[in-house]
Amino acid sequence: MTGTNIALIGYGGIARTVAAHLPELVPDSGVRAVLVRPAYVAPTRSAVDDSIAVVDTIGALLAFDPDVVAECASQSAVGEFGEAVLAGGCDLMIASVGALADGALWERLRTTASANDVQVFAPAGAVGGMDALSAAKTAGLSRVRYRSRKPPAAWRGSPAEEVCDLEDVVEPIVFYTGSARDAARDYAKNANVAATVALAGIGFEKTEVELCADPSISSNVHDVAVEGASGSFRFEIAAKPFPDNPKTSMLAAFSIVRALANRDSALVV
Repeated sequence: MTGTNIALIGYGGIARTVAAHLPELVPDSGVRAVLVRPAYVAPTRSAVDDSIAVVDTIGALLAFDPDVVAECASQSAVGEFGEAVLAGGCDLMIASVGALADGALWERLRTTASANDVQVFAPAGAVGGMDALSAAKTAGLSRVRYRSRKPPAAWRGSPAEEVCDLEDVVEPIVFYTGSARDAARDYAKNANVAATVALAGIGFEKTEVELCADPSISSNVHDVAVEGASGSFRFEIAAKPFPDNPKTSMLAAFSIVRALANRDSALVV
């Protein structure tokens, strides 16, 4: 297998995990370039290996002719750079899957990918069971419910602050119930999993979502319950968050690592 030429958008916890761990799985693959905002070029350059270029324009990133560009920054980065990546003939892997809740954006990305014979990949991220959910979708689904429980601190800076005082939460409080589309849009830094579940399963409007601040836990707990023609199942995972970013589960980063490694693997599981 030939090595994959990889470029990253952003250099936060997810991107750093990819750069550090991908070579362990696929020695011939590696990150060639990283795109960051101009103000972050200097500190990022001092943090990355000398073999990785740091650039501040999408054109400069695509000049390295990557096979795949992994977005590891934000939903807004998907909207800002996604079409250019696909138009440049590169596959696009998205960490901020919630961006695809924007139907107009997804249609543009889909159309551009099709026109350039490339693909958009949405890894499972911080949740598991998406292979089973996708299979159950083929047979027919009747109900999919996703519940997210995180420590109160993980919801800071989100609309949850308008519903409850996160500093004084003493017992679990559900502050949002609704569709996956609204959850992914309004809780952009917290509810990418809701979008992943919706895409794998019954869709953005029909996927039931519940978001909860729970002071009794230290992990980010994702619970998916599925009912359909092929049967029913429930999956729950308690994912450890990044120490410096409680909104994001560490597993989301390793999901990107695994998905990239699969491109060079003779066996994909």
